[in-house]
Amino acid sequence: MSTSTYSVVGMTCGHCVSAVTEEVSQVPGVTAVDVDLASGGLTITGDAPVDEDAVRAAVEEAGYEMTAGR
Repeated sequence: MSTSTYSVVGMTCGHCVSAVTEEVSQVPGVTAVDVDLASGGLTITGDAPVDEDAVRAAVEEAGYEMTAGR
C-alpha cells in the first residue's frame, strides 16, 4: 500500500471537497481519497504509487490547483 499527500489551493466549501474527491477517485490505482478543507490537504492511498501527474490533472479537472506535497 502506498500513501501520498499533497496540498490543494482554492477550496472553500464542502462542494469543493466533493469535486476533488470525485475526480481523484477516478485516477487508476487510487483506493482511497481524503480531502481536508481546513488545511487543503489531499491524501491518496493506492495499492502501488499513484502517478502524480494524473492526480494533478484530476485536481485541475475539478477546478483547483495542486501544489507540492505538504
